[in-house]
Amino acid sequence: MLNECYPLYIGNRPETPNADLPVIDKYSGETAARVPLADAAMIDRAIDLADRSAPAMAALKPYERQKILYDCVAAFESRRETLALALCIEAGKPINDAKGEVTRLIDTFRVAAEEAVRIGGDTIPLEISARTAGYRGMTQRVPLGPCVFISPFNFPLNLVAHKVAPAIAAGCPFVLKPASATPVGALIIGDVLSKTDLPAGAFSILPCPRDGADQLIRDDRLKLLSFTGSDTVGWRLKAQAGKKKVVLELGGNAACIVDETADLDDAVERLAVGAFYQSGQSCISVQRILIHEKVYDTLKKRLVARVKTLKTGDPRNPETFIGPLISEKDARRLQAWIVAAVDAGGRVLCGNARDGALLSATLLENVPPDQAICTEEAFGPVAVLSRFSRFEDALDQVNAGRYGLQAGVFTRDLYRAQRAWDRLEVGGVIVGDVPSWRVDHMPYGGIKDSGIGREGLRYAIEDMTEIRLLVIRTPQQ
Repeated sequence: MLNECYPLYIGNRPETPNADLPVIDKYSGETAARVPLADAAMIDRAIDLADRSAPAMAALKPYERQKILYDCVAAFESRRETLALALCIEAGKPINDAKGEVTRLIDTFRVAAEEAVRIGGDTIPLEISARTAGYRGMTQRVPLGPCVFISPFNFPLNLVAHKVAPAIAAGCPFVLKPASATPVGALIIGDVLSKTDLPAGAFSILPCPRDGADQLIRDDRLKLLSFTGSDTVGWRLKAQAGKKKVVLELGGNAACIVDETADLDDAVERLAVGAFYQSGQSCISVQRILIHEKVYDTLKKRLVARVKTLKTGDPRNPETFIGPLISEKDARRLQAWIVAAVDAGGRVLCGNARDGALLSATLLENVPPDQAICTEEAFGPVAVLSRFSRFEDALDQVNAGRYGLQAGVFTRDLYRAQRAWDRLEVGGVIVGDVPSWRVDHMPYGGIKDSGIGREGLRYAIEDMTEIRLLVIRTPQQ
């Protein structure tokens, strides 16, 4: 079990002003821990401390930032089991997925440590005409200043890491609001950070209600907002952010194309993982599977057989592949979408069995494209199969929706792979694998309603810094 009560962090220091937020074991439904909720005065104090610490954070040498990040890596390594168990309990994440996320947390901090010492600038040739003879230019990247981060429930460690680690590398203080459903992982990270050499006041981690998030968004002392979550909330926050730079990593309903040249055995294995790992609670989970008509029946048969082998149940059991959704309400919502799709003419190929927050791995076919299960983000263990005859038509189907995060393409045709890269309206095209594949230093983010900006350590650091130009004039003889 988790500890009875975890502190929040204000200006690097743990505080336990109350125990107002229960943390629910998503499988048992019992209260597993409690954490404090920050009020308006605490939030204002955290922002003030971040603002005051900005000069000290900016003054850290690159090697000093690197050492802080490597110290975190060592601390996370020593807490692997604790972190994985916390994920398993507070997020309902199957234990194997939880262990994988701890590894990604460590990888993310390690890559940030490497990037901390290579944040560079450019030299700019300015002598483009006689008027500019004797001038030369160069740039450096300087910290943007205090940042506000809002992280989601589905990756309580790694999506926190994707905000916190680049901020430290860039030299930016920050205030983090973790998801209320899964705050413990962020608070364990806070405990680790509190034992490093970060300057006083450099970070705060504050579980708080929605009005607390609004307070953070509106405060002009914070210079950047990085939000990961639903598109509805993300765009609302952007509208409130005022002069802040805004980075949004929002939802998706990721599609995967399988053409007639694909290795079907390989595609089946990757699709089963891509659609149902993390119990489908990933914004790049495979939700739409577009299959060429020549291989549709064969791939469908093999995929249904494979999906039926995925075990649903207690996330602590190493054999469990699908654990509970974040709440029973979400499981009921998703099952209602499935029922609506069937009522509209769709067919359930397997799954659609619900027990509380548990929903078995579900495949559908023949679903009209205007159904919510096709147009919205399912965020659960459901995928919809459809067929196509022309590759160009499949590309059009992928582009038809309002989201554009990542897409996968199984093809052995080089020219089709290039066309997909050129034509698909997404932030990333994964050829030979599912759209849910990600490595933590690659640029990651979407277009359309999937957001603006990119995560991935170097790209996040660029967002958290600004370019400062130096021009030197040498008088001409």
